[in-house]
Amino acid sequence: MKVFIGGYTKKTSKGIYQADLTIKDGQASLGNFTNCVELNGPTYFKKCGNYLFSIAKNKDEGGISFFQLNPVKLINSVFQPGASPAYLGINEDKHLVYTANYHTAYLSVYHYDNDGVSLVDQVKHDSFNLGPRPEQKDGAHPHFFDETPSGKLVSCDLGNDSVDFYDLKDGHLVHLARYLNEAGFGSRHIVFNKENNYFYVAGELSSKINVVKYNEKTWEFENIATYRTIPDDYTDHNGVAAIRMSNDGKFLYLSNRGHNSITVFKIKADHTLELVQRISTFGEFPRDFNWDSSEKWVITTNQNTDNATLYERNSEMGTLAVVQKDVAVPEGTCVVFSKE
Repeated sequence: MKVFIGGYTKKTSKGIYQADLTIKDGQASLGNFTNCVELNGPTYFKKCGNYLFSIAKNKDEGGISFFQLNPVKLINSVFQPGASPAYLGINEDKHLVYTANYHTAYLSVYHYDNDGVSLVDQVKHDSFNLGPRPEQKDGAHPHFFDETPSGKLVSCDLGNDSVDFYDLKDGHLVHLARYLNEAGFGSRHIVFNKENNYFYVAGELSSKINVVKYNEKTWEFENIATYRTIPDDYTDHNGVAAIRMSNDGKFLYLSNRGHNSITVFKIKADHTLELVQRISTFGEFPRDFNWDSSEKWVITTNQNTDNATLYERNSEMGTLAVVQKDVAVPEGTCVVFSKE
């Protein structure tokens, strides 16, 4: 199968790299990296069949670029003044793309077809609940914008310690509800259970995960529990980055930039969490990790040390075991698997 890794292009990276994940006799290996898409700053991207949507940078503008793959062809790019977005999500059925811009505080919705991508609507978060940490003093910082299981939209705002829900009605974003994390939490990313009555928010600045029960009909929220992703005696800087939930709803995984680890939690029957494992990423600053469709093979990228690590996941225990480390890949911040 194929693996795509992209990230910053501040040092040696030329954009998005493609590699082979080879499985032989039950053993996996990662290699044969080649630069498949030359692009400035593809820090987050998604693959959709033979198409690829990526965050991109063009001088003093940021936006998204839309590519055809095999052969690679740029269909179009949409840029706006300022920094690039931090997150990109896709709804293939609706032909919609969602972005959250950490620096400009804009949440944007785009439509795409064979001719390219075009802006549908966007809203800008104001400084309605700025937290006490230095990273929150300069304003709103939405870091995530995507769909809930029912098709509503949700954002995580690191500056405001908030989770905001929206609907897209007649091409316009309408604010529906807001949940506030504790002050200084640094809301970054979120995942939902399949029943769509619990969500789990990753707090970048606090190195915590918050479990919340909610009702999407009444927009009532109940704070259930909060857990640290790093050891209690760890005092150096850390920032939680990616969060993923296994498809069976039994385990949560988060990456820690600073502690340089992946933390594994078991999701118990009452939706609270139990720590299962913390395992090194064997590098520095693991912004992203991802798994294949079977969720057996997991890859994390270490942005600052230009390397990736491959793990095998035990689906019963939830634990990760190192298969391969010190795989060279420059400035990686996003991992995407593909069977094609």
